[in-house]
Amino acid sequence: MSTRATIIIAAVLIAASALAGLLLWNQLLDPMASYWDVNDQVNGTMSKFWGVFLMPVISAAMFLLFLAIPQIDPLKANIAKFREVFNLFIALIMAFMVYLYALTLVWNLGYTGFKMGQAMLPALGLLFVFIGYMLRKAKRNWFIGICTPWTLSSDKVWDETHRVGSLLFMASGVLAFAGVFFGGMIAFWLIMAPIIGSALFLVVYSYVLYQRETKG
Repeated sequence: MSTRATIIIAAVLIAASALAGLLLWNQLLDPMASYWDVNDQVNGTMSKFWGVFLMPVISAAMFLLFLAIPQIDPLKANIAKFREVFNLFIALIMAFMVYLYALTLVWNLGYTGFKMGQAMLPALGLLFVFIGYMLRKAKRNWFIGICTPWTLSSDKVWDETHRVGSLLFMASGVLAFAGVFFGGMIAFWLIMAPIIGSALFLVVYSYVLYQRETKG
């Protein structure tokens, strides 16, 4: 995906979400439900103003940060090698944020006959799977990927760590999908355990690879 197309898609998604919140303003609860626990019970609220505008503002800030990263990274020439995949990631995560926002609006309109956690899981699983795909394409840089001191020191360590990381994140996405069938704490751990475990494993794995390379 081109950077121009990414900017247009992200801007439209963010603007449309903010406009939807404004158009629905009079029908929304005040305060608005904003946080659900692992059992899909409302466990936090915020004022209508922040309930309507916080997510679009966060999405816009994330979008600007993603646009800045390829410009400020010392290894930005490497980002250019997988920029189209990164652009697709930006569009996907913006769509993910809008989806979460839409679920929140629907709930606060009074349509509460669904489980928030289970509604989120398919989108979250898709996001993890795509992140796994992007990791396989990513080249050494300071911001996008598994950026440990050891992956940043060696293209070989970077490539091997990201090859394994790609598989782990895709598997985490599949497990997130599986959480739809369980819900509650089981779904929570099907998300958290693979991601935390994968992250810890990859840090150690990159260190081991680097030690092998330097001693070999």
